[in-house]
Amino acid sequence: MDPSLGARLHRMIRALAIVFVIAAGPAVIEAGQPVVIEVGQNQGKVVATVGSRPITEGEVESRIKPQLAVMESQIYALKRKTIQSIADDYILQQAANESHLSVAEYINRQGGTNAVSDEDAQKYYDQHKAQYRQPYAQVRAAILDTILAQREQARRQTILAKLRAGDPLKIMIEPPRIELKVEGHPERGPADAPITIAEFGDFQCPFCNRVVPTLAGLREKYGDRLKIVFFDFPLPFHVHAIDAAKAARCADDQHKFWEYYDALFADQSKLAPADLKATAARLGLDRAKFAACFDRGGHQEAIQRDAAQGRQLGVTGTPSFFIDGRPLTGAQPQSEFESVIDDELARSGHAQARAEVPFP
Repeated sequence: MDPSLGARLHRMIRALAIVFVIAAGPAVIEAGQPVVIEVGQNQGKVVATVGSRPITEGEVESRIKPQLAVMESQIYALKRKTIQSIADDYILQQAANESHLSVAEYINRQGGTNAVSDEDAQKYYDQHKAQYRQPYAQVRAAILDTILAQREQARRQTILAKLRAGDPLKIMIEPPRIELKVEGHPERGPADAPITIAEFGDFQCPFCNRVVPTLAGLREKYGDRLKIVFFDFPLPFHVHAIDAAKAARCADDQHKFWEYYDALFADQSKLAPADLKATAARLGLDRAKFAACFDRGGHQEAIQRDAAQGRQLGVTGTPSFFIDGRPLTGAQPQSEFESVIDDELARSGHAQARAEVPFP
């Protein structure tokens, strides 16, 4: 990327960040470790005053590190997507040149058909009827165009997948990362796994439940190359979230955190205190020890520390993930996780580079 463009993007981030601070008022996220992000060289530079009180650039940046990290991640993703697009255009043009064809002609000769039948259009209309408020006859032409565009795009991606295998893309820009200490938290997978996924979760959150099969799929695919670490981030509007977090930690005292984790997400209707104790008994935990831990509010401070750390890192909802420090928010499809994991494995030398996989 043009260095001048990078500098302009950097200045834009800082301008947006200062606007955020002015508009939002006093920051609610504590400043401190462990966000790793480039900061300005003029930390002592005064950027504003209120009465006789100076406000320095360093003070502003220390309060908005999480927001800056998110913006840097968004810019990185945009750069990756743009690099992939430039590379795709190049390898497609090269293949067309070798065949003495235009790109359009080359794609058309790779097989497949552009023909869209009325049956195809009617089926599409029936499947997407909720988004159409007109009879089929009135939207038929638009549906035919939509299906045709989808097929052309699918064909292009199929061709590109084959071409990428012959001309792998090596991307050398480094992603921004957030440093996150995982020691002392429940871990699933080898301690020395090259990839660590840190999850900030809430046991009553339906979106956290939705991503459980995704995490299971990742564990099955990557095996001992993957470690998952859990951090508590109970949301205040979930009435049973704190109790469930305490119960899971009490189960962890008896070395059954992940069995308890799976049981809680298997039935999120069983999160009241009596249900939590019943789950512990069903899993074979020492009921007296579990009840004593739970009733005295064991691990309350540790749960609060997790939540505070999450807020410090810019976590505002669940589930939120950091894959080797790279943020990924929400119940994303497995492919979104795989794109980051494959890139990290390639960077660390633990897998053959798979940069041909488009970055989301």
